[in-house]
Amino acid sequence: MSSPVGLPALATDAPAAGWAARRVPALSYFFPAHDEAENIAALVAEALEALPELAETFEVIAVDDGSRDGTGAIADRLAAEHPGIVRAVHHEVNRGYGAALRSGFRAARHPLVGFTDGDRQFRVADLAALIARMDTPDAPDVVVGYRLRRADPLVRTVYARLYRLALRLFYGLPVRDVDCACKLFRLDALSGIRLESGGAFLSAELLIKMRARGRRIVEVGVPHHPRTAGRASGANPRVVLRAVSDFWRLRLRLWFARGTALERGEAVIEARAA
Repeated sequence: MSSPVGLPALATDAPAAGWAARRVPALSYFFPAHDEAENIAALVAEALEALPELAETFEVIAVDDGSRDGTGAIADRLAAEHPGIVRAVHHEVNRGYGAALRSGFRAARHPLVGFTDGDRQFRVADLAALIARMDTPDAPDVVVGYRLRRADPLVRTVYARLYRLALRLFYGLPVRDVDCACKLFRLDALSGIRLESGGAFLSAELLIKMRARGRRIVEVGVPHHPRTAGRASGANPRVVLRAVSDFWRLRLRLWFARGTALERGEAVIEARAA
């Protein structure tokens, strides 16, 4: 696959079933959750069952993004029931999906960090495919899942296709499913990356800026499941308009002041002592 001059190529690999993972030494797993009281306990239970097969040491981080339905209280209860393994991070008010992802990355303590969403449309066990892909000789910095069959309403699928086309046309980003909420990162690859978006555009901004910094991104197919509880907010007009605004703000800044644009925003992870 070709890529713009100076940017690393992006590799697309076989679906999840084609990979067999070995356990990694340590893994941080987090999920953002806004009003996911119906899902959070089951997701943490799923993570506690799946992660021992993926990592020798692991942690589960629930990021409560200003929920008003009891999600935060459930997260605190689960953390108290599993001290040292489950942790809860809280936003006092709803700050947006991107802000929740930033909080998850900042809370991570281990060299590998993966996430899914709090709606249980991805299985924690499928991180095995991403771990196996990362454990290959080309040593990618990021493994991005792509949904093999998207289990979403038609309107969200249409939005996603238009969004993917726009990212390819205006950013040259050849990721087939940028918003797939099943990703795995080397934590040190996030060093020096700064982000402005607090909303849905953050996933794209993160990959755009990582690629601009020479980080290697690859993709692996993963299953996607219908939401069975709670309510989706991704197609909310305010969420979409915020993403459109962030999209064009970054695009214009990259055109007119690329170096400055890459330095704007908050650091994804805080500087850590050597």
